[in-house]
Amino acid sequence: MNLPNKITVSRILLIPLFLIIMLVPFDWGEVYLLGTDLPVTHLVGALIFIFASATDWIDGHYARKYNLVTNMGKFLDPLADKLLVSAALIVLVELGYAPSWIVIIIISREFAVTGLRLLLAGEGEVVAANMLGKIKTWTQIVAISALLLHNIVFQAVAFPFATVALWVALLFTIWSGWDYFAKNAHVFKNSK
Repeated sequence: MNLPNKITVSRILLIPLFLIIMLVPFDWGEVYLLGTDLPVTHLVGALIFIFASATDWIDGHYARKYNLVTNMGKFLDPLADKLLVSAALIVLVELGYAPSWIVIIIISREFAVTGLRLLLAGEGEVVAANMLGKIKTWTQIVAISALLLHNIVFQAVAFPFATVALWVALLFTIWSGWDYFAKNAHVFKNSK
């Protein structure tokens, strides 16, 4: 396993740590940041999520720079993204910070695209994420990070950045899912 794939696997391994920090009722107190009290567990969980998300850029950059792109990486990288984002979104629903219907749409799109990837793999095609899919992932990461941090950056000016970011993520999720199916519709025409 090459270094980019190891970095991707590390992203997957950070998910249980993130879940424990966010969901086990530790009482580490609160930290006063930018005019708001933020539970320390939410700050630590957000930092773990942000760090894990940053590994997505690191592994991709390293794989392209040193020509280490592999089929395993093309499979693992989007899977790691989907697992991390889905786990974080479900935590946000559990904590009451994200509407369940938005999370259901986002996760449903991820399952649908994963299913399409499996069909394509059966046809011998391995498809890496396109630019629209990458934008979708990063809008989701920004929205989740803002929600985990309780919108602290924009709270002083009463701008609901986290909510707006979640709606933008939803838009790109739907758009990129539609685009992925439209570009790969041939797999359904060839099946009986």
